[in-house]
Amino acid sequence: QCPIRPGGSYTYRFNIEEQEGTLWWHAHSRWLRATVYGALIIRPPLSSPHYPFPVLPKREFTLLLGQWWDRNPMDVLNQAQFTGAAPNVSDALTINGQPGDLYRCSSQETLRFLVRSGETILLRVINSALNQELFFAVANHKLTVVAADASYTKPFSTNVIMIGPGQTTDVLLTADQPPAHYYMAAHAYNSANAPFDNTTTTAILQYKGAPCVTLQGKSQARAISAQLPGFNDTATAAAFTAQMKSPSKVEIPLDIDEDLFFTVGLGLFNCPTPNTQRCQGPNGTRFTASINNVSFVFPKRNSIMQAYYQGNPAGVFTTDFPPVPPLAFDYTGNVSRGLWQPTRGTKAYKLKFMSKVQIILQGTSIVTIENHPMHLHGYDFYI
Repeated sequence: QCPIRPGGSYTYRFNIEEQEGTLWWHAHSRWLRATVYGALIIRPPLSSPHYPFPVLPKREFTLLLGQWWDRNPMDVLNQAQFTGAAPNVSDALTINGQPGDLYRCSSQETLRFLVRSGETILLRVINSALNQELFFAVANHKLTVVAADASYTKPFSTNVIMIGPGQTTDVLLTADQPPAHYYMAAHAYNSANAPFDNTTTTAILQYKGAPCVTLQGKSQARAISAQLPGFNDTATAAAFTAQMKSPSKVEIPLDIDEDLFFTVGLGLFNCPTPNTQRCQGPNGTRFTASINNVSFVFPKRNSIMQAYYQGNPAGVFTTDFPPVPPLAFDYTGNVSRGLWQPTRGTKAYKLKFMSKVQIILQGTSIVTIENHPMHLHGYDFYI
């Protein structure tokens, strides 16, 4: 879609079918999505106004986890694209736009969510961060996961959730602790050998009637700290995601029409003149991402969708995206330098309407290993 003109407006009308729960919207032009975003909540129909949860919540809170730069994020992106190096890490993480009281100058605006003893609340947790997977926990409280990405899940209890950028997770929390102030906190889960924002954002779960104390002449509450896993705790992240299951048996197609194998990862473009201003990646190269050795190039004169429906793809995209890697190799081993550089292209793979598709996603260890969320706009799929 072309951008909305300054001062203009645009109305979206769409049907919601077979989805309930938490989604979100965001500015959809490069890194502007770090600046404007919000929740998109789909409630059960009025004919069936109850959630399929073990305990119905008394109230609900929406928590949007985000990243903050002390610069225009578009400038951060433009610098990275100019130099070919990794972009600068964010200066803070946020909950509903507020960093919390572990940063300088932000304690007065730390968010507080009020609850009564004994009640169960629904937390809609959204990772609106640009690039960072996050661990999230509430001090001394168990979380019961009941939904993810507008799909109900088989409920399970956990001390911490791991949530990737673009993902949502709905959890139930019962206020079953002594009345006090409890930190809700999030920090990075970092699976790659790369710099990251190692700060912690906080909000406070405050029980009604919890006592306050006076610090430096101001009435403040000492919040109980939340225990978060280590930044590189892959075992906890994997154990969490392994518990995500459908609430009932799922009938999946056994006759597959399209069987695709996609390798996903970082690569490096070699520069004709290494170590120049535009080649600040490892060993004088430029970072790039690719799938099946194709690094995506944005079309310049028309969108792919528009060109497709107008029947004029020439000069916009081609339909020769490879269904399998052009070369098989040890994807998680030591990869030959000759395989580091992908090709550039704007390529699509055409599928027939109502076809049944299996996609195998394989990470590579080129540049670094990493854990990365994947999603497909408008679709649910089963792992």
